[in-house]
Parts: sequence; structure tokens; C-alpha cells
Amino acid sequence: MNDLLKTIAPLLGTALGGPLGGAAAAFIADKLGLESKDVKAVGEALSGNKLQPDQITQIKLAEIEFEKFCKQNAIDVAKLDFDNTKDARDMQKTTRSYFPAILSTGIVVGFFGILASMLVFEYKPTEPLLIMLGALGAAFGAVVNFWLGSSNGSQRKDQMLLDK
Repeated sequence: MNDLLKTIAPLLGTALGGPLGGAAAAFIADKLGLESKDVKAVGEALSGNKLQPDQITQIKLAEIEFEKFCKQNAIDVAKLDFDNTKDARDMQKTTRSYFPAILSTGIVVGFFGILASMLVFEYKPTEPLLIMLGALGAAFGAVVNFWLGSSNGSQRKDQMLLDK
């Protein structure tokens, strides 16, 4: 769901998974005419990748309005997302906890384990399995971002070096 939204409306897709998730969900829910304006309701409305053309148009309009809202309130969604990952890395530097490494290993092994089993064994995947695979795929991206950094963060560092 989040990947689809990031394709249609990148700013809303990024915000929905971060600290501005509630605000992003409210903008989307308002345009789609949803009664509940929370992240869960928006996720359910966008699940299944069966959006109609008029719904895609409404989401793009919500993106424009959300961008105006962020500019009016001096909110940089990309910076909030970057700072969130940076804070997690800083915590890891300070605490030297084994838990992030163990959790990351479990996510990577689970993700590739399910993919390998789907390739080796011929069976029709069930909906719960595909949901789990999707969740592990998203978590895998977060693991890679945490341990190796993101291209967005790299671009920001490059720009900062150029500015100096």
C-alpha cells in the first residue's frame, strides 16, 4: 500500500509512514470521502491496488494540499524521516545493543527464506503469506536503510559538502 502511495503521491507516502502519518491520513481520507481519518482506514482503502482513476486524481489533489500545508507550517517531511533514522543510529552508537542486529537478522532471514521457499516449492501462496512477505519486504528496506544508509541521506550529505 505504501509503495503504491509513494508512486502516486511521494510526499504523502513518505509522511504516512512517519511522524506526520495522522496528518497525511487525514488529507487522503478527506479527499476519498472516508468517515475515519486515521492511518488504518486509509491503509484499508488503498489496499489491494484497485484504485479507480478518480481516486488517483483525488490522492494527487491531497498531495498538493498536503505540500501547501507543509510549506505553510515549515515542515520538511524528508528531514523528519532522515532525522528519525539518524536518531535510531545515534542510539545504537551509544547503547551498543545487540537487539537491532538480532531483529535485522530475523527480518532478512525471514524475507529471503519465504522468497526461497516460494521459488523451490511449487505451491499457491495464500493471502496471509503474501501479506507477511509484503511486511517483511518493507521491513527489509528499513533494515538496509538503518545499517547502510539511504540514497536520500547520501544525496543530502553530497549537497551539504557542495554547499560548503
